[in-house]
Amino acid sequence: MKKSRRNFIKTTSLSIASLSSSSFLTGFSNQSPERKLGNQYMGDFKAPKLKKIRIAIIGVGGRGHGLIRQLAHIAGTEIVGISDLHEDLVNRSVSSCIEIGNGRHQNIAKYFGDENKWKKMLNKIKPDAVIIATNWNNHAKMAIESMKKGAHAFVEVPIAVTIDEMWQIVNTSEQTQKHCMMMENVNYGREELLFLNMCRKEIIGDLLHAEAAYIHDLRDQMDDEKKRGEGLWRPYHLAKRDGNLYPTHGLGPVAQYMNLSRTEDQFNTIVSYSTPAIGRNLYAKKKHAKDHLWNKTDFKGGDLNTSIIKTNLGRTVLVQWDETSPRPYSRLNLIQGTKGTLAGFPTRIALQGGVPAATEDHHSWAKGEQLAAIYEQYDHPIYKRLETLAKKMGGHGGMDFIMLYRMVECLKEGIPLDQNVYEGCFWSAVSPLSEISVSQGGMPQKFPDFTRGNWKETKPLKIVN
Repeated sequence: MKKSRRNFIKTTSLSIASLSSSSFLTGFSNQSPERKLGNQYMGDFKAPKLKKIRIAIIGVGGRGHGLIRQLAHIAGTEIVGISDLHEDLVNRSVSSCIEIGNGRHQNIAKYFGDENKWKKMLNKIKPDAVIIATNWNNHAKMAIESMKKGAHAFVEVPIAVTIDEMWQIVNTSEQTQKHCMMMENVNYGREELLFLNMCRKEIIGDLLHAEAAYIHDLRDQMDDEKKRGEGLWRPYHLAKRDGNLYPTHGLGPVAQYMNLSRTEDQFNTIVSYSTPAIGRNLYAKKKHAKDHLWNKTDFKGGDLNTSIIKTNLGRTVLVQWDETSPRPYSRLNLIQGTKGTLAGFPTRIALQGGVPAATEDHHSWAKGEQLAAIYEQYDHPIYKRLETLAKKMGGHGGMDFIMLYRMVECLKEGIPLDQNVYEGCFWSAVSPLSEISVSQGGMPQKFPDFTRGNWKETKPLKIVN
């Protein structure tokens, strides 16, 4: 019966899509370039096992420094190179790694003071893996060069900012047979892992709809006068671009709940709308002098963007983004099925027939202490295994450490990563596609198929122990 319902949804939605595509889908080609001869599909790729992983990092500001400190704790790693524009940041991270590593990180090469020193590091050090924690515009070129130099690339979000860059990343990964993973840490949060486990066990039935977001007031980055860190470059994206600029923290988890790009379903189209651009310009006037840089900048990107993705099976995913409005942080993290709904911020669950020992029916949420039995029964095995260590190590509640631990674990064991290169591109593609849709008054845009059809044979993410 479950398969019959899915087949009906798929047949109906595809028929509607075929009727509308010729008249409504504009501004983007449906065609995917052919895979070059000799290139290998990377969906379930298993790299050769690495007993010891020699790691280099590019960018050790606030984010990069935290990542490399946590990696230095993990057995089987050796930090071999650190590159940043600023000498003091490099020295800080080198000192931390030496102190943490108990003799494992003694020969760390330092590179600083020049925009291209990271290239020299790759040529000289030849690491097994490269962590890239720089500004968004550098992600693609640094990942591509790292793979060409023989290293697996692990990139902060987003994986790239243009569709063309994403295709270059995919083609390079397939050509070099090196992993390129976008480090979506939120997929390793306790709530997200819990929901993934419950979805796999079909607790909420067939999945119909999801809601994802990045709601985070970051206006204070405009007050960064040090000319280093995100305040130096991130506000410029909001000034020049109008769309959903940071979708992956919310989208990554719900895409994995739905098995998007993995056997079951796939991204199809997106429509997108933005509110007026008001908040950043008001903030600049209130906080800074008339002749300040930000008062000479016209912030054109809407304060809030709302996008809706339609999948091949006809499911819907709402994706919101707002880094400007005065409201509490949220990623929404909602997944709705035929038997119930799981939602975040705060964590709450509604099930048909009620949540045992908590609610009588689905007309009220179970939350707080009422969820103790749910956690006991459905907490993800990875979280149970690493909970104590993750809480000790920290990093957004432990999700950063679990992500890094899993990256190392997969490379050491020679098993597929939890997030493949195509997922990083699909999740990041929301940004450029939303910009096109907004500019065309909300016209639907077609997702390119970065897998070239191979998503149908890519295994769903396992609930590993």
